[in-house]
Amino acid sequence: MSYQVLARKWRPKQFKEMVGQEHVLKALINALDNDRLHHAYLFTGTRGVGKTSIARLFAKALNCEQGVSSEPCGVCTSCREIAEGRFVDLIEVDAASRTKVEDTRELLENVQYAPSHGRFKVYLIDEVHMLSNSSFNALLKTLEEPPEHVKFLLATTDPQKLPVTVLSRCLQFNLKNLSPQRIVEHLNYVLNQESISFDETALWLLARSAEGSMRDALSLTDQAIAFGSGVVGEADVRSMLGTIDHRLVYQLLAFIAQQDVRQVIGTLQSLSQFTPDYFTLLGDLVSLLHRVALAQMLPDAIDNSLGDQQQVLELAQLMSAEDVQLFYQIGLMGRKDMPYAPDLKEGLEMVLLRMLAFRPASVAARPVTLAAQPLDRVDKGRSDGVAMNEASPVSAASSPAPLPSVQAQPDPVAVSRVVPELNRPMQEDVPPWEDVPEIASSESNAEYEVESTQKKSEPLAQDRPAAPQEDERILAVSQPLESAVRAEGHPGVEEQEQEAAPIEEAAPIEEVAPQPMGQTYTLAELRPNDWVHVCASIGLTGMTESICRNLSLERVENDQLCFHYPPEQAALLNPTQQGRITDALAAYFGTGVGVQFVQAAQTLETPAQYRLRKRAERQALAVKSLQDDPMVKTILQQFSAYLDESSVVPIEPNE
Repeated sequence: MSYQVLARKWRPKQFKEMVGQEHVLKALINALDNDRLHHAYLFTGTRGVGKTSIARLFAKALNCEQGVSSEPCGVCTSCREIAEGRFVDLIEVDAASRTKVEDTRELLENVQYAPSHGRFKVYLIDEVHMLSNSSFNALLKTLEEPPEHVKFLLATTDPQKLPVTVLSRCLQFNLKNLSPQRIVEHLNYVLNQESISFDETALWLLARSAEGSMRDALSLTDQAIAFGSGVVGEADVRSMLGTIDHRLVYQLLAFIAQQDVRQVIGTLQSLSQFTPDYFTLLGDLVSLLHRVALAQMLPDAIDNSLGDQQQVLELAQLMSAEDVQLFYQIGLMGRKDMPYAPDLKEGLEMVLLRMLAFRPASVAARPVTLAAQPLDRVDKGRSDGVAMNEASPVSAASSPAPLPSVQAQPDPVAVSRVVPELNRPMQEDVPPWEDVPEIASSESNAEYEVESTQKKSEPLAQDRPAAPQEDERILAVSQPLESAVRAEGHPGVEEQEQEAAPIEEAAPIEEVAPQPMGQTYTLAELRPNDWVHVCASIGLTGMTESICRNLSLERVENDQLCFHYPPEQAALLNPTQQGRITDALAAYFGTGVGVQFVQAAQTLETPAQYRLRKRAERQALAVKSLQDDPMVKTILQQFSAYLDESSVVPIEPNE
């Protein structure tokens, strides 16, 4: 007897032999056992998930000589002929090759005749979505009211292409893709029955490549058996499928977590021997990061559907949650940018190097930044600047010893960038209209430098001990740089060091109390004209704030506030809005307050009118200041130009 492929040999012969699709089988079995049979069934799903197999089993159950049952005998003439594909009353039609309306009409001409041998005449139309619109129209009437001895079984991979008139006449069952776990279990059973040696890892590779299709999985298994000379081995399957060793992907992520640049590049070189699709490789890495993040938050949610449960749990313990989230985001952005890279491998390398270079802000490791720090801080062993350069990602994975030797000879360009910053007077940062002492300017700059890498609640470095190793490394870098700057004859360095000295004795940032933004009014002090300022401070937002800005406070008597509003606000100022305004005023004044809303003429200015007036005044002042400016006058005179007042935008204050 000739060899029969596994996909045909192991086609289910009973409903109970089906793998998966329990939701479909339950409905069909109950319908058969209770004799509640519909005249048309539609089975949808991707390739190889069991649409045709279920349809044939259903036809066998309908025509078994032992009677209609969910468990056909399988030995009677009808059951054997259906299994062998030669049952005269089971008409299988390939709609892809019979799309014309003439073919459909010819098919329907025989519907009226009774079955020749079986109990029902069953029409199994595969890929029914390939029929033309005319064919569907010809089929509609028969599909709606067929003879009692006729059953229609339709199968398709694309139900969206079916007319709704066809869908409404059928019972629709959507078959799901099988999980890799179910496929591996079935392949394990089949190969044991076939007495074929196999590696379980190879079965997982085949199951993932099948993408939910059992038929594809069995076909790939046939191919793997032929490729491995009767043995399904992991190496042979990887070579056959052209896939990479996923253990290298796990190693790659582990080396990234350990900040081992050499091992990361070496692992990538090992992966390149498989000539992989680097875009897909990055996708695998991103998917692995997702599983690691899930394992960190909910370890029980990680199953072994990919055969990597243990590796994922180990990576989850190796990496911090912040690193995983950052690497995942870098990977997503890298996939977006990879098509623009000159070479996909280069693009992947840059993504991996980006993961090594960047760390979350909460992690202690931060990049080294010396250019923005005054040199005297580093020279005196202070760690104000250390906060910005506590062990860069590269130095965290390698010995810090080579760093001073590399930085010992300062780059002339880098020195030239530092010198202007040192020579610039610090009080230039203070606007001319601010009357602030000179030392306040220095403190402000110092705070700006520290806040770029530290939280505001964290004290400055002189209140906490600095790590000796990091101080020594930064001193080794900064001292040659400082000497090189002085050697070039920049006298501003000495003055800048003396000027920056008071910064080192500054109080912690968290002790600087902010000044209040505006005056606070009490109910006893409140006057009607103060309403324009109080309105912005009572904490209203949205429509309620807009309504409040159009109210005018006309009287304040005995803790009673009387507001006037125009007629156009009557529909908006409903009891709900009035209650919100009253509650906000009571919370602001800290005591009960009586509020009265009256629709009447407004004699005093509303907050909205006040804002418009102030804005117009600022606009006029800005235009006048430009017109009176000597430089502007000179430009207008020399170029015969004019000032476009509509383009002048005044500086809006914080309200």
